[in-house]
Amino acid sequence: MTTTTSTTTTTTTAPDTITSSELLSVVASRELTSRRTVFAGIGLPTLATELARLTVAPEIEVVYESGVCGAHPSHLPETIADAVLITGAEAVLPMPTLFGCVLQGGHIDVGFLGAAQIDRWGNLNTSVIGDWDRPSVRLPGSGGGIEVMANSREVFVVMRRHDPRSFTETLDFCTTPGPDRALAEGIRPLGAGVTRVITGLGILARVGVGEELHLVAVHPGVTVEQVRAATGWDLKVADTVGTVPPPTAAELRLLREDVDPDRVYLR
Repeated sequence: MTTTTSTTTTTTTAPDTITSSELLSVVASRELTSRRTVFAGIGLPTLATELARLTVAPEIEVVYESGVCGAHPSHLPETIADAVLITGAEAVLPMPTLFGCVLQGGHIDVGFLGAAQIDRWGNLNTSVIGDWDRPSVRLPGSGGGIEVMANSREVFVVMRRHDPRSFTETLDFCTTPGPDRALAEGIRPLGAGVTRVITGLGILARVGVGEELHLVAVHPGVTVEQVRAATGWDLKVADTVGTVPPPTAAELRLLREDVDPDRVYLR
C-alpha cells in the first residue's frame, strides 16, 4: 500500500523551539495545497487555513459554521460568531442555507474536524468518554460535525493527542459516523470521509470508503514503532513512510507575525 502526502519544497528549518500548535498548524496548512473551499473550525483549523492562504493556497475560500463564506478577517476570530469574520466576507448566509445549499450541495472541498476519539475507519467521538449514562468526561457533542463529514469531499482531522485512548479500536460513542458506517446503516454520504489525520507523531491517511487509516509519514525523530504503539488498533503502514519536513523559518515567521501575532491560539 503506497500513499503520498504533500510536502514543502523549502528546506530551511526554523532555528528555535516549535510548539505543538505551530507544528500541527504548519503541517495541516501544507495539506491544503490545491484545495479551494474549506469548512474551518476555530483554533488549529483557523491557523492552518490562514497560513495556507499566505503560502500554498492563495485562492482558498474559508467557510465558517456561523454562515460566513469567503471570510477575510483582519485578525483571528475567537469564536465562529466573532464579528471580525463578517467584515470583508464574500457572503453571510442563514445557517439553513449554509447547511442546505453549500454543504449539502457538495461545494466544500475540505471540512476540518476535531475529535476526542477516532477509530480506524475515521468515525469520530466528540460526545462522551466512558459510559453514556455515567461518563468520565462529557464533551461538546456534534455541532455541525455530522453534516461536515457527510457532505465535504474529504475531511481533515487535527488531533493534539496520539495515544491508544484517543486512537481507539472501539469508540466510547460514535458522534460522527464516517461513510463506511453510514453506508452500513443505509445512508449514502456525498464525500470520502476522513482522508487525513494530522498528529504530533505523524500523518495517517485513507482514500475513502473501504480503506482503513494507515500511517504515511512521521515527524523527524519519530519511528513507525512509536506510532503503532500509540495507536489502539493494529495500524497498517504504507509501503514507503515519509518524513514530514519540519516547519521552516519562513512558515513560522508568517504564523507568528502575520497569522497570530496576538497569540490568540499560539499560546
